[in-house]
Amino acid sequence: MGVSSSSPVMVPGGVARRRLDQASGLRAAMNPQPSDKVRIQVIAVSSGKGGVGKSNVVANLAVASARQGRKVLVMDADLALGNVDILLGLTPHYTIEDVLSGQRRLEEVLIAGPEGIQILPATSGGQAFTQLTHEQQLLLQSAFLQLASPPDLLLIDCAAGISANVLYFSLVAHETLVVVSPDPTSLTDAYALVKILSTRYHLRTFRMLVNKVKHNQEGKEVFRKFSLVTDRFLTISLDYLGCIPADDYVTMAVAQQRAVCDVYPRAPASRAFTSLVKAVNDWREDLSWQGGFQLFGPAALGATRTVTEG
Repeated sequence: MGVSSSSPVMVPGGVARRRLDQASGLRAAMNPQPSDKVRIQVIAVSSGKGGVGKSNVVANLAVASARQGRKVLVMDADLALGNVDILLGLTPHYTIEDVLSGQRRLEEVLIAGPEGIQILPATSGGQAFTQLTHEQQLLLQSAFLQLASPPDLLLIDCAAGISANVLYFSLVAHETLVVVSPDPTSLTDAYALVKILSTRYHLRTFRMLVNKVKHNQEGKEVFRKFSLVTDRFLTISLDYLGCIPADDYVTMAVAQQRAVCDVYPRAPASRAFTSLVKAVNDWREDLSWQGGFQLFGPAALGATRTVTEG
């Protein structure tokens, strides 16, 4: 089913289709902790198509962030075909399916990864979760609210494409980071994702990371071409996070089921991820953009959105 402009977007109070930049109730829900010195930064990492290295980006950005003192949780939000645990050579006993079925608490399902990062693994082949129902969204929200020790950085590894789950997790995160490669089809599909989120669901701020580039200038050129199109046809703010070089060490690390930042910390790709962490940390200066994250905060259970598959 296509994303319809009449599809409801539910916010606190039952008001449908409110613009995200007017959702003051969601912004107020951003701090579950008594002290507002502790903030939970949430980034949805998306891509228009598969094969651009998005999950690898998430895993390595998590490891690089943890090395610089962040408390990181990675949620594998490709709920039917999860692979973050496989990338890192981990064998989970439970998955998000056990949380959504009510059989396990979230803390029982989390597994430890390199540098102390935590991972919420997804199912593999679980068709029941290709589109979360309203009830499943509430269960997930409740599970996050019950975390005794929440992270300060949550990275959501969305599925590729424009499914309902991708739209949902993009809507409830603070930032949407779109990963592309120089492949023209990657850019075309990424544009479709950004267009739907901006025109139908009123997201206005996007970040872009270009993966697998030959050199830094190629990354800047890819961003320039993409931004020329978005500037012409969309009303958004598109910021360039940077680029990750095509690196044989990444391929070697994947073969070992390790993060390149973990096993080859001096590799060109590892150094690039390390330099990106500062930019990501700087985003914490303003946690009021987009919708605000519904999985954390006292108003979470009243702050759901309904989206349809693109």
